[in-house]
Amino acid sequence: MKKIYLGAVMITASAMLGTTFNTNAYADRKEYTGNYTIDDRRSGYTYMTKESKAIQDDDFENPAMIWVEDGEQLWSEVQGDAGKSCQSCHSDAGKSMEGVGAAYPKFDRKTKKLKNLEQQINTCRTQRMQAAPWKYESSELLQMTMYVRHQSRGMPVNVSIDDEAAPFFAKGKSFYYQRRGALDMACKHCHEDHAGKRARANLLTQGQINGFPTYRFKWQKPGSVHRRFRGCNKNIRSQPLKYGADDYVNLELYVAWRGRGLPVETPSVRN
Repeated sequence: MKKIYLGAVMITASAMLGTTFNTNAYADRKEYTGNYTIDDRRSGYTYMTKESKAIQDDDFENPAMIWVEDGEQLWSEVQGDAGKSCQSCHSDAGKSMEGVGAAYPKFDRKTKKLKNLEQQINTCRTQRMQAAPWKYESSELLQMTMYVRHQSRGMPVNVSIDDEAAPFFAKGKSFYYQRRGALDMACKHCHEDHAGKRARANLLTQGQINGFPTYRFKWQKPGSVHRRFRGCNKNIRSQPLKYGADDYVNLELYVAWRGRGLPVETPSVRN
């Protein structure tokens, strides 16, 4: 049965209708574990106001739970010419997907390329389900990515940078430190040199991605980490790359490694 997100409307509706809602409806959801700060690594959560933290921490108030729940519905929905759903191969996502989202991006031995979670989902769709791939930032791809990542909530980010992944990691690191754009800036200038300081009204963080896809109040919806990368490129007057570009996937691996050990927070909320 489809769970319905009620959020802030729940209180108003309850008062008007005299209805008692089950506030433990999400009691089976995975709880956060682990620390938001490990050594010198800080999740973006630690930079948020107590009010924003409270929204993320309460699954009834967290607006991103709508997308997680829609992803749960998609999981068992048969699509494509093969007559399969995600559930057909992977059964219970709570078991089969536990820890999966925490390990991406990862090296794909078949294609000999680095692949992130969104790309792996579309590989399953095209090769196993014989269904059309979902477009980046489409509701469906965000919903499924968030649902799969949610199964790892509280688990430590644990990407591999060894062996076959090493060259891609090196490229991602190079991208992070390379100056670009009209402002002649690199990722490190904001997220390493000036984390915790303000750029006008914006509080700069370490740029950790353990909560992505994340719901940003600025966007009024969730977005992928590649949407955030593109936004950063625009901020420094640099031409953004295409969603799913190799350079962005490499960068995603490097930045994920920078947040190694931090808990997966999906679905997180950010300003």
